[in-house]
Amino acid sequence: MSSMRINCRTISRGVAEGEVLLTHDPISFLGNVDPETGEIVEPQHELYGQSICGKILVFPYGKGSTVGSYVIYQLFKNNVAPAAMINLESEPIVAVGAIISEIPLVDRLETDPFELLKNGDRVVVNSTASFVEINKD
Repeated sequence: MSSMRINCRTISRGVAEGEVLLTHDPISFLGNVDPETGEIVEPQHELYGQSICGKILVFPYGKGSTVGSYVIYQLFKNNVAPAAMINLESEPIVAVGAIISEIPLVDRLETDPFELLKNGDRVVVNSTASFVEINKD
């Protein structure tokens, strides 16, 4: 097994390891995600019907209402939050939600995560040390 380390910007500190769940669609946590189950409930969303629980959630950025921060917190309180999140560019709604929920969040990877990652890859997000480690077979 080989691994690759990619530097990034830290938004919310922490360390998490898990399986990548990737979408090219932005996520509105208010409306796209069920805070009780962690399932994507927006029929037009690329991840419709899938759970973000325990995943390394890779998406370009968040969108929508500031209430989305509290939906992320509800996911955390209900034990159905992602283990970590990777964005191309984080915005305040996702950043605040990750920080208050203690979910590691990074963005601005030195290499485009959409070119490197695919669903099912195992990664470590170490936002405390500002890197993502990809483990490939």
